[in-house]
Amino acid sequence: MTNFRKEREKMVGDLKSRGITNQKVLGAFSEVPREYFVDDRYKDKAYADTPLPIGEGQTISQPYTTAFMTQLLDLKGDERVLEIGTGSGYSSAILAKLGKEVYSVEIIPILATKARQVLQRLAIHNVTIKLSDGSVGLREQAPFDAIAVTAGAPETPKPLIGQLAKGGRLVVPVGNNLTQSMLRIIKEEGGIKMENHGAFRFVPLVGEFGWKLHRKGKTSRPIIFKEK
Repeated sequence: MTNFRKEREKMVGDLKSRGITNQKVLGAFSEVPREYFVDDRYKDKAYADTPLPIGEGQTISQPYTTAFMTQLLDLKGDERVLEIGTGSGYSSAILAKLGKEVYSVEIIPILATKARQVLQRLAIHNVTIKLSDGSVGLREQAPFDAIAVTAGAPETPKPLIGQLAKGGRLVVPVGNNLTQSMLRIIKEEGGIKMENHGAFRFVPLVGEFGWKLHRKGKTSRPIIFKEK
């Protein structure tokens, strides 16, 4: 039987060795049981530093990627956070440990439902999951102190920049279907500051300000092309 606590401790140690230094972020990863967010057939790999399928053509990101993005948000504990792409709900749970209030937007109904169930099971009550097109953000709850986009976009969705509070941070992977650059956008008094934090690979952000999704027959495999 897998000792998940021991595996979680090892994962946190690996995150430290790879440059995750924020103690609050490491603490959140120590607390949240990742095995709750993966399918039963992958539970023995719950703490491997690799993405895992969660159905509907989507994945739960590898722990390092989630930790890297979270560290870039630089949360202090009193922020209102917007997450684009709930997925399994694991990143939502991490953000809930670090921010005051988390809104997470998911476009796939079954994933939103599963994530709500797991978060409820873990008694995480400061996350609200909305079923919608995340690429347009969540205007009715804006502004946000921090926004995390957990899917690759062809360009930075303009509505998300507009929904940032002054001093707010937006972390978004931007690029093509194969690789994206992890961008951090900080909304300053005189404009925006943009930083590039290296190459990553994500599932595509689908929506009005993302990529179009077509399904061929009944298959769940997406055919992606850039919106013109």
